[in-house]
Amino acid sequence: MNIAFDMMGGDYAPEEVVKGIRDYLAHQPSPAFVSLIGDIHILEPLVAQYALPAKAFKIIPSTQVIGMHEHPLKALKEKKHSSIAIGFHLLATGKVDAFISAGNTGAMLVGSLYTIKPIEGIQRPTIATIVPRENGKTGLLLDVGANADCKAEHLNQFAVLGSLYAKHILGIENPRVGLINIGEEEGKGNVLAQATYPLLKANPQINFVGNIEGRDIFMDSADVMVCEGFTGNIILKLAESLHEVIERQKIKNEYFDRFNFEDYGGTPVLGVNKPVIIGHGISHSKAYLNMLLLTQKMIETRLLEKMSESFRNV
Repeated sequence: MNIAFDMMGGDYAPEEVVKGIRDYLAHQPSPAFVSLIGDIHILEPLVAQYALPAKAFKIIPSTQVIGMHEHPLKALKEKKHSSIAIGFHLLATGKVDAFISAGNTGAMLVGSLYTIKPIEGIQRPTIATIVPRENGKTGLLLDVGANADCKAEHLNQFAVLGSLYAKHILGIENPRVGLINIGEEEGKGNVLAQATYPLLKANPQINFVGNIEGRDIFMDSADVMVCEGFTGNIILKLAESLHEVIERQKIKNEYFDRFNFEDYGGTPVLGVNKPVIIGHGISHSKAYLNMLLLTQKMIETRLLEKMSESFRNV
């Protein structure tokens, strides 16, 4: 198993990335081999400083970086020697098994869509986020920003992808799927919600429990919560800001501590042919460690093969 890491992406890269990889290699019983893509002159002193075992990694030189505010498609086309472009090339050609970056999110999505490509039958790949529940359980919300505008068919596919992720990665045996709406009753909502409901209801691949409202998101009403990326991203950013306010107020609470994104690492791009993980730009070592653990679990559980099989059987 070979996992490639964009060492130059993120506000605190590459040092925090190296620290996260160090922790991963030190504590994981059977760690993957890690390919470090970045500026060799910066990386060599860091891997020596943090004593990464020589047999556990390889540095793959890159001479360019795609900045956080660059146009994704333009940057990928023009910066062929960037750490992100090289990572996608390695993944597409089978030289690595997965690719992780906390760099330019748009570039990661564009690379996933046009270099790795969607699984056959999937119209739109999606990204999801973990939602901590008051009772200690965990939910999954998708889409959270990859697709601001959607059709009912897209949400129906997100429900299947989310259900497979919840089962094989989160360990929820028969995940309940809920459609985020402005009311619980069938027939509620805007045109998209009204068109999506009957598709989810008729889908034999999911355990659909009906509409859920905003007040249900942090409760235990559904395990997989589906919406278009515009709504999902607003919910995600609201939850992040809530965690920031609580930290600034120095409020110590076990439940709200679980809103720390670093505990979950990054979000996978669900629906593409190979594992791609997108991290938060402000990630520190703990987040990078968890990105690696998540990626390894996706490979070991054959999640993408299961997704491919699911859509091939439709």
